[in-house]
Amino acid sequence: MSKMETDTIEAALAEEANRLRRKKLFMALGATVLLAGTGYGAYAHFYLSRFVSTDNAYTAAETAQVTPVVSGIVREVDVVDTQAVKQGDIVARLDDTDARLALEQAEAELGRSIRRVRGYVANDTSFAAQVAAHASSESKAQAQVTAAESDFERARIDLERREALSDSGSVSGDEVTRARNAFESAKANLAAARAAATQSHADLDATIGSREANAALIAGATVDTNPEVALARAKRDQAAVNLERTVIRAPVDGIVAKRTAQVGQQVQAGTPLLAVVPVAQVHVDANFKEVQLGNVRVGQKVEVKSDLYGGKAVYHGVVEGLAGGTGATFATIPAQNATGNWIKVVQRVPVRIRLDPRELAARPLQVGLSMTATVDTSTGT
Repeated sequence: MSKMETDTIEAALAEEANRLRRKKLFMALGATVLLAGTGYGAYAHFYLSRFVSTDNAYTAAETAQVTPVVSGIVREVDVVDTQAVKQGDIVARLDDTDARLALEQAEAELGRSIRRVRGYVANDTSFAAQVAAHASSESKAQAQVTAAESDFERARIDLERREALSDSGSVSGDEVTRARNAFESAKANLAAARAAATQSHADLDATIGSREANAALIAGATVDTNPEVALARAKRDQAAVNLERTVIRAPVDGIVAKRTAQVGQQVQAGTPLLAVVPVAQVHVDANFKEVQLGNVRVGQKVEVKSDLYGGKAVYHGVVEGLAGGTGATFATIPAQNATGNWIKVVQRVPVRIRLDPRELAARPLQVGLSMTATVDTSTGT
């Protein structure tokens, strides 16, 4: 066999060996890819499918608006934007001159009401004495009427007798005249006695009525519980509250923001002066696509990362609730899907996530920061 033939055979054998080696490598590569794909598929099915994630998430908080309850002129403002305050800290003061005068007037009116009610109580005793006196006067007047009636009857009989005897001449005309005068006088006295008795009875009724009217003002109550005093006291308490409200305090712990109050500004009740952001109570509003929410439930655990810390800080939270509608539903100009020019767009639903307060204290967050939220749907109830 020639050398050329030998080289040809050796080249063919080498080529065959290379082909077999490549075949084995491709088979190994295919097996590796198949194994990796199968492993990743299993990993995605059994593990990654538990999680839903979105980077359309932002921090939020229930911001407290600080507004005055009473009107007045701003006398001083004790805070500036970005300043940290505690609940109850003084943030502003209004001019309290009018409120102090109103309190003094209310206190004076309360004192006058107490004295007036005490006068009602004293009047009740006075009216009781007057009723007794008028009752006695009425009894006396009735006795005088009885006496006047007796005198009248006696004068009438005496006159009739003398008139009967005057025809026979047994009684002089002068005696008849005196008897007639006595009769007229007795008649007048009886009328006066009856008038006096009527007046005494009327005085008694008037006094009883006055006493009853006075008693209605104090019935069933002491001086302190009398409605008139209670009303004056309530007005005094309201004036005291209004005076206290001229000192405006922070409603929650947080950071001052959007301060608009200026010294000398005339403000009305309800005018926003500033806001306090409770950064210790920050939560996350994560806007998940509707196709991601099939297994999301309240109480599930969430991992949240903040762009503020470059994703290095991981916060742990819990799904606190899902919004009642999509973001588009509550937009200022909602989508008009009933029109002919309709294109289906995947909607997003806000999900509220409560963060661990200890982690927030360690790494504070401000409102409006971008976040990435991942919900573990295998947790929770």
